[in-house]
Amino acid sequence: MTKLIYFAWVRERIGKPDEDVDLPHSVDTVADLLRWLKSRGEEYDHALQYPDVIRVAINQEHVEHGEKIAGAREIALFPPMTGG
Repeated sequence: MTKLIYFAWVRERIGKPDEDVDLPHSVDTVADLLRWLKSRGEEYDHALQYPDVIRVAINQEHVEHGEKIAGAREIALFPPMTGG
């Protein structure tokens, strides 16, 4: 079981702050995870329509989309950061 945590507008569009999921064996990398999540329903597809801009942290450490997720206890998804 892996805990997925959603932040800012990703959370708003998906409609929940977090969830525990059993990831399919086909989900090997962050990019695979984002593709799989998009297939889970309209709200996920809407939140992740531009997956390249989504930032991801595995076990509280920011990673690239090619990173393997094996053994991840927690995966957080963030929208791009903006300055001001």
